Amino acid sequence: LSDQSFVTLATNDSYVKGALVLGSSLQQHRTTRKLTALITPQVSDIMRRILEKVFDEVILVNVLDSGDSAHLALMKRPELGVTLTKLHCWELTQFSKCVFMDADTMVLSNIDELFEREELSAAPDPGWPDCFNSGVFVYRPSIETYNQLLQFAAEKGSFDGADQGLLNTFFSSWATTDMSKHLPFIYNLSSTSVYSYLP
Repeated sequence: LSDQSFVTLATNDSYVKGALVLGSSLQQHRTTRKLTALITPQVSDIMRRILEKVFDEVILVNVLDSGDSAHLALMKRPELGVTLTKLHCWELTQFSKCVFMDADTMVLSNIDELFEREELSAAPDPGWPDCFNSGVFVYRPSIETYNQLLQFAAEKGSFDGADQGLLNTFFSSWATTDMSKHLPFIYNLSSTSVYSYLP
């Protein structure tokens, strides 16, 4: 289906390597959807050319930075500020529906059925199950939504300084309304560690 796409973001050459693994895993499992990579100017020309061998579209975008160093410092992840660049995915209006996947994800089987879901479908975050994890989500590209997200980011910021906090606040009904938008945990398995007591 040419009007639907898997989308990822690579902000530098290190993330390109992950994006290549993701794109190759989608191809290996015979996706019928397009593959689109958003890249920033920090990606080298040689890595861009390699991406173009795996992805149908490679699109240059500018970096959006939350500038929210206080929240990011609390999380000990200052590099997450540039993840707001992910918001550019809503500008891909040549597609009717997309599945965004972070460049550090990969698929183990065909997941084209995700395109049957509606915006905003995502899996619960393992640490905060009332929040969704923004590493994998289904959405509908829209300039209106993109502009609303930018305005929301400017006015409200993000509770974690990054895209996940912003998107969870913007799509705040995710936790309490349509359960069909809750993807099963298998669609976004994250490495986690927990401890508990014996009963």
